[in-house]
Amino acid sequence: MDSSNPLGEFLRARREQVRPEDVGISGGGLRRVPGLRREEVAMLAGISSDYYLRLEQGRDRNPSVQVLDALAKVLRLDADATAYMINLTQERSAQARPMSRRRGAPRREPVSSSIRQLIDGWTSNPAYVQNKFTDVLAVNALATALSPNYAVGVNLLRAVFLDPSEQALRRDWDELTEEGVATLRAHVGPDVDDPRLVDLVGELSVRSDRFRHLWGRHDVALRRGRVSRLTHPQVGDIDLPSNKFAIGGSNDQILVVFHAEPGSRSAELLGLLGSLTAPDQETARENSDHQQ
Repeated sequence: MDSSNPLGEFLRARREQVRPEDVGISGGGLRRVPGLRREEVAMLAGISSDYYLRLEQGRDRNPSVQVLDALAKVLRLDADATAYMINLTQERSAQARPMSRRRGAPRREPVSSSIRQLIDGWTSNPAYVQNKFTDVLAVNALATALSPNYAVGVNLLRAVFLDPSEQALRRDWDELTEEGVATLRAHVGPDVDDPRLVDLVGELSVRSDRFRHLWGRHDVALRRGRVSRLTHPQVGDIDLPSNKFAIGGSNDQILVVFHAEPGSRSAELLGLLGSLTAPDQETARENSDHQQ
């Protein structure tokens, strides 16, 4: 993954997604590339074509906030995508980017004992802790009962794209993969050459055509909650809303908690799944203790 010109890559990918008619430009005539031309973006943003070209080519990396706001309007960016674009222009100090960071396996990130005790005590709510790269750091037994990929050490994005059983589990796989890639980009922000990210994106780009397509779109979205639509091999179709909570004082750790609508069929099925996994609760607590 080339991280030498992240702002230029973002601008190019996003202008290709804006149809001329969406911004009041006649789409007549043959276009060699989809979306808007560079000169059209520049005209609509009120800047010179030469200056916009310099931005895309990475020859100017410090546009003003006014220019970025104008580009955000032209490219039809929402608040999350606009904040992401602005972050791409921020200077990254050499101190914040060691040259010798090791690539390979995820770095071990301990989860506080209070968080682990909290999620282990939830027998009716599947829950897990992940980092910004979607590596699972802690999990309770009911979450593992939903999917064996909810397990410490598993990268959830990798599992969703590469594990056929995970695709079979999720009735909303298309939507989930699209959201997952956009959320990863939002969480990582300008830190696009982090070794962990480079490894993950590199592997998924090679092994998944869909990931490669979605990553190339440069979509950005902070997923704060969603409804997971599952077809579970033991209990059948079950729909579970979930919410994400940033864990204060941690290194960007995120707590994800599922629940079922009270009185719903999904609540009944989640209760059934909990009863089926009850003998495993003590084992899960013991495993969690070993992760300290």
